[in-house]
Amino acid sequence: MMRYIRYLFLAVIGLCLIIVALANRGMVTLRLMPEELASIFQISGSVTLPLFLVIFLGIVAGLLIGFVWEWMREFKYRNDLSKKGKEVHRLEREVNVLKAKSGEGTDDVLALIE
Repeated sequence: MMRYIRYLFLAVIGLCLIIVALANRGMVTLRLMPEELASIFQISGSVTLPLFLVIFLGIVAGLLIGFVWEWMREFKYRNDLSKKGKEVHRLEREVNVLKAKSGEGTDDVLALIE
């Protein structure tokens, strides 16, 4: 059931994107810099694209920036988790070694008494 709901949701999103694309087919020119600034630095760059492509590329760029920002923000938490995981593994090995030493050649009850 959840699979069908997911497919329905994706279909609705796809339909909305197609509608936005059809409604914004006009061509727009994107410039690297304003003309006054471009003439000072002798840099001119422009590209002509459909408006819907500019909108979609803006959304994708925003998502990528957000993902990278969040990944960098969570770095300290992942680092702490890694350190704690290594510490837990080290302590588990130490406990196993101590259990093996304390129980050598004795009964479990006698090992507990010691």
